[in-house]
Amino acid sequence: MQSGLDVTLFATGDSKTSGKLAAVCPRPYSEDLSVNPKVAECLHISEVFERSAEFDLIHNHFDFLPLTYSLLIDTPVLTTIHGFSSPTILPVYKKYNAGGHYVAISEADKSPELDYVATIHHGIDISKFHFSGGKGEYLLFFGRIHPEKGVHEAIQVAQRAGKKLVIAGIVQDREYFESRVEPYLDGDRVEYLGVIGPAQRSDVLGRAVALLHLISFEEPFGLSLVEAMACGTPVIAFGRGSIPEIIMDGKTGFIVEDVEQAVQAVAKVRSLDRSACREDVEQRFSQTRMVSDYMRVYREILKMEASHEE
Repeated sequence: MQSGLDVTLFATGDSKTSGKLAAVCPRPYSEDLSVNPKVAECLHISEVFERSAEFDLIHNHFDFLPLTYSLLIDTPVLTTIHGFSSPTILPVYKKYNAGGHYVAISEADKSPELDYVATIHHGIDISKFHFSGGKGEYLLFFGRIHPEKGVHEAIQVAQRAGKKLVIAGIVQDREYFESRVEPYLDGDRVEYLGVIGPAQRSDVLGRAVALLHLISFEEPFGLSLVEAMACGTPVIAFGRGSIPEIIMDGKTGFIVEDVEQAVQAVAKVRSLDRSACREDVEQRFSQTRMVSDYMRVYREILKMEASHEE
């Protein structure tokens, strides 16, 4: 591995990794209806912990369930908490708080009832996102189509600002799409592209005047914001959850409170330096920075565990 670590990735059989791949399920159960999701999850987690003696550290990205195995083994477990899907799962994290190690993905997503070894923002492979210094052609919504993501609000902003809106993403709430989004699709002023893959991503993001991210929930981390800024596209967003940790207001985008302020931000967004968006991602949200942060945490945990054994 480039980091110097010997890594075994426990994931589906079609995953791509430069480490060693261990798979009990050939494909994601969302893509193979013959697979029972709960059975696949149980087999997947048990495979990791039955082989725990082979590893110095287990890094868990699989939410709270693997923690219930953690006291049955000697290998330390680091859990990155990718947001809380519900307050009802917090008791599991609290039970294993003293013996486990938690990383938050943003300061905003931290629970005051838990202890954390670090906050580590996500990082992206910047080489896969191409910078565009143009002025942009349209406003963009990029993400899952769901009421809490603010697609309808993005349409309102685009209409009031007199700008074209391009929508890209998976339809997660079909009723919302059909009632609040689809009636406005005309292929001209409001266009829906569907799901955008890696081959098209930079082009769609880079040709936008701005990304509209008008969410109605406390978002743990907005990865689409970082991807847009990597292409030079500033972001106009409601300041919910982690958003103020990602956007530098007035430099890489604008943090607004309502639709009216978003419309006003559209009028001045071209005054921002698109290269500043790219530079900020390179400094704060690169894959290299993220790996470095986790390497530091790995060393701290192993040192801590060693001192407990003395």
